[in-house]
Amino acid sequence: MRITKFGHACVRIEESGRTVVLDPGMFTDRGAVDGASAILVTHVHPDHLDVANLRASDAPIFTIDEVAAAIREQAPDVAERVTVVSPGQEFDAGLPVRAVGELHAVIHPDLPRAFNCGYLITAGEAKVFHPGDALTPPGEPVDLLCVVVSAPWMRASEAVDFARLVGAPRNLAIHDRVYSDAGLAIVDGHLGRLLPEHQSYARLADGADLG
Repeated sequence: MRITKFGHACVRIEESGRTVVLDPGMFTDRGAVDGASAILVTHVHPDHLDVANLRASDAPIFTIDEVAAAIREQAPDVAERVTVVSPGQEFDAGLPVRAVGELHAVIHPDLPRAFNCGYLITAGEAKVFHPGDALTPPGEPVDLLCVVVSAPWMRASEAVDFARLVGAPRNLAIHDRVYSDAGLAIVDGHLGRLLPEHQSYARLADGADLG
């Protein structure tokens, strides 16, 4: 299995000749979708959904109904490649996937909550969980958690507690364009110190593979 971190929340998973790309949003280079077998989008916010990136690939797209509606409005030429999935649904995106959860984390009580679906991907012998913008656990053990490390809706303590809750032996930082380098260094320090010894943590530069 090969896992590559791209801009912000985008992760590319390659296994057995299949390539699944998650959340190639507005901070993600077009090259992230090159050769994709499938693209998965967790929710409608532009840092996760960029129709220009979807147009840069001819891969099938799997996402929730709210995102599908946005794609139909913004890019009807792309909409024919969209398959709508629901929480709990298992589907084949080149690799086996299960959709997890239904709602975005609370940004503010006065704001309506967007829909959000995380994805649990089975890549060979490994299970990888990308939660999107939610703190909804996958409900089963995973080998790698893509852990949100900065967002307007979260505290650093929530990132630590979510990683502890999921309990993955490996944790890869995502959603890292919100803080400055100084802020990210602080969060990296918290995660590095506060996760149990059996849980590793890494934050990668764009385009780097997880070793």
